[in-house]
Amino acid sequence: MTDAAALPGRPRGGDLSGPATARAVNVLAPNPSVMTLDGTNTWILSEPDSDLAVVVDPGPLDEGHLRHVVATAERAGKRVALTLLTHGHPDHAAGAARFAELTGTRVRALDPALRLGDEGLAAGDVITTGGLELRIVPTPGHTADSLCFHLPADRAVLTGDTILGRGTTVVAHPDGRLGDYLDSLRRLRSLTVDDGVHTVLPGHGPVLEDAQGAVEYYLAHRAHRLAQVETAVEDGYRTPGQVVAHVYADVDRSLWPAAELSVRAQLDYLEEHGLI
Repeated sequence: MTDAAALPGRPRGGDLSGPATARAVNVLAPNPSVMTLDGTNTWILSEPDSDLAVVVDPGPLDEGHLRHVVATAERAGKRVALTLLTHGHPDHAAGAARFAELTGTRVRALDPALRLGDEGLAAGDVITTGGLELRIVPTPGHTADSLCFHLPADRAVLTGDTILGRGTTVVAHPDGRLGDYLDSLRRLRSLTVDDGVHTVLPGHGPVLEDAQGAVEYYLAHRAHRLAQVETAVEDGYRTPGQVVAHVYADVDRSLWPAAELSVRAQLDYLEEHGLI
């Protein structure tokens, strides 16, 4: 068995559901899969002495899960006052409208199509609910509408699918753009260096105790894959399918369709930068 401390980002062991920091509690959605890992992490955020909570990513449209999130907050003496979305993928956002009905909350997101209420989210916004402070960090790349939420009091960042608790993220053509994603990773690295962020609260998988290590691993992984794709093209592998079969031969074949979309995004990046 590999020591978790030796893995990228130092993933925390134990049950994924439950308290993760002084202000963050995870409720794991029952939607495990190859792409969602153990399931979607729905985060309940609140100041310890406040009776108001913010929920990030209610998850799929699963009535039992949504009610469980509400009940978890209520057992802690909290009322859900606001719902936020990291991005619009269904495993994070499909349950948002129903969750808003259950809680009477607004839903704030970058994408206007996902919002319930007049307010969206944008770079530089600061959420203050019940004394809780969340800073909005734009992190496009996985999707155009991806956001992260910086929780300064816990020196933590909620990353949605931009950084996962295990494995790496798919940047899938056409919505995903690799250049944007690399810029977003560098932005997160700045949070770890300049703002002291050390904990990643991901959208899937375990909490990571070494945020800077996780970001550095992701950047190195992307550079390595990009070099492999560039070399594959130079060696005559022209179509995305051919590149996947050559470069991703060590990856489970069930993931090859997603890998092909990732390769398309990498090929776009290489073409944009005149490398192929």
